Amino acid sequence: MRIKFIGSIILTIGLAFCTPTDVVAQIAQDTTQIKESFTPYELLSSYYNQSFKPFKKKNVYIGFAFSLEDKKLENVDYLIRKVIDGERLAYDLEVKGGYYTGDYGMIGLNIKYFQNEFEGKVFKDPDTLQSQSLTRGFEVTPNFRSSVPLTENERLSFFTLIGVTFGMSNTLSQDLKNIDEINKTYSTDYNFRLGISPGITFFAMENFAFEVQLNLLGYELNVKEKKVDHIEDAREIRQNVDFNINLLSLELGLAYYFGNGKKK
Repeated sequence: MRIKFIGSIILTIGLAFCTPTDVVAQIAQDTTQIKESFTPYELLSSYYNQSFKPFKKKNVYIGFAFSLEDKKLENVDYLIRKVIDGERLAYDLEVKGGYYTGDYGMIGLNIKYFQNEFEGKVFKDPDTLQSQSLTRGFEVTPNFRSSVPLTENERLSFFTLIGVTFGMSNTLSQDLKNIDEINKTYSTDYNFRLGISPGITFFAMENFAFEVQLNLLGYELNVKEKKVDHIEDAREIRQNVDFNINLLSLELGLAYYFGNGKKK
């Protein structure tokens, strides 16, 4: 009986000297040992295997895409003129947003701004001209997008986007001949397009993803109103149906998914 009483006193004293700091330190040490037993790739992959669901209902999608073209032209033939020496700079910026109304189905809106500038010397039979042109415009595309996971953890997926595009652009071009003869052309383009665009989404780190999109099939209606030297007016209506696989039309972008995205 006396031995048990002494043992209880020793146990109580030991617990008194075992501070919460020691307990926390022990837990941290055990956690470190667990982490050290996994490679960085395994730790990153565990996130996608355990708590990742990017295409779940009520998730929010934000994306950004861009393209840039800086081209030097020499002796290049076009339909009605030949570029002897010139340079073309074109770019576009696109912001995307969306909301998942159901699992793997999203309603979105894309807004794009673009600019195309050319300056150089051209031959337009029978004259050689110093030519400049500048085009600026925007496009708005309401769309619906559905995603199909290609891997079990949904890190790699295929998507199909169906969108309706409304756009407008203004172009100012001028040709200089014999130093003092300048021909100016003002034009406004109104554009409508109904298209289907497939693509691939790959999640590189947590909810950040790379996206590649291809404009594959579409119907396009374009109305051009043109005025030459403030005198001559012209109007052109053009319709086009396209189905082609053009790798030059690939659109690269970044995206971020957030919201109700964790598995339960």
